[in-house]
Amino acid sequence: MITAGMVKQLREKVGAGMMDCKKALVETNGDMEKAIEYLREKGLAAAAKKSGRIAAEGMVDSYIHGDGRIGVLVEVNIETDFAAKNEEFKKFVKDIAMQIAASKPEYIRREDVPDNAIEKEKEILKAQALNEGKPEKVVNKMVEGRMEKFYKEVCLLEQPWIRDPEKTINELLMEKISVIGENINIRRFARFERGEGIEKKEENFADEVMKQMG
Repeated sequence: MITAGMVKQLREKVGAGMMDCKKALVETNGDMEKAIEYLREKGLAAAAKKSGRIAAEGMVDSYIHGDGRIGVLVEVNIETDFAAKNEEFKKFVKDIAMQIAASKPEYIRREDVPDNAIEKEKEILKAQALNEGKPEKVVNKMVEGRMEKFYKEVCLLEQPWIRDPEKTINELLMEKISVIGENINIRRFARFERGEGIEKKEENFADEVMKQMG
């Protein structure tokens, strides 16, 4: 069983993200040394060391869905102006804009989710579990499990990448930091959807964006 203490210990050793550390431990059946090796092989340990460095350069990019239905503005920062002109970095920024268009995140990371939004979601999930007839003594554990799914839906860094759902956006970010050699920070974004708030037919925007990308 992978415990929170094991994840914390691994994170302190390599500085990688919490979810990356947890995945590494799961993949290596809780073997700490193998988990460290796993993270290093993926470049996540080295990337994590760069993540504390200031990134004030970068670019603001946009993505407009083909028929003008969805528009995204995103700011992604990197350490130097030289790296901001790197084609690998530009492609990454465009991928992030498309991800936002397709998957509708509300926040960048789980730390950005307001406490009141978390409590509201927990209340809803608790009511759902009780309505399903689950015993009250297991409801809280169920709520915590379902909150993980909530974070994966609303937090950009925890979403599956639309080009490769086996990889999260945070894993993609760490890969790019490792390849480019500078810290990269997805700072902010805005997503606009035509007619947003007006009752209309539901569309699968993720499929449409993927079709446009070919």
